[in-house]
Amino acid sequence: MSEPLRIVVAKPGLDGHDRGAKVVARTLRDAGHEVIYTGLRRTAQQIVETVRDEDARFLGLSSLSGAHNHLFPKVCELLVKEGLDDVIVFGGGIIPFEDRDVLFACGMKAIFGPGTPTTEILDFIIKACEVSNAGVGQNGDWHWESSA
Repeated sequence: MSEPLRIVVAKPGLDGHDRGAKVVARTLRDAGHEVIYTGLRRTAQQIVETVRDEDARFLGLSSLSGAHNHLFPKVCELLVKEGLDDVIVFGGGIIPFEDRDVLFACGMKAIFGPGTPTTEILDFIIKACEVSNAGVGQNGDWHWESSA
């Protein structure tokens, strides 16, 4: 990765807790990437429009409200519908391990829980760039195995 990646970090739904999303956004920015943080309480459509308008390669979603099983798949579905199937989607927040397989099945490539070292997120970004079919709609079966 010789040039910076464009990465959108978004907070879908009504969740008003954004400390983790801001930490991730800053980590990515400090690593040299171009980060667009959407702010709080965005709809799935608003997030997809931001990804499209910013020509982002990655999308990070954050949820602490328990609505991840509804919101994350909706964003993934809209990305594919809009022809953005090459965007690599990852998520974080309070997401139980038993919910992760469903999120991977909708095209997400990583889920990071509380306590994940920010270096692991950076490692994921590097590895995902090396995988040829890691986009949300590209039907690749690869996903990151998080330590947290």
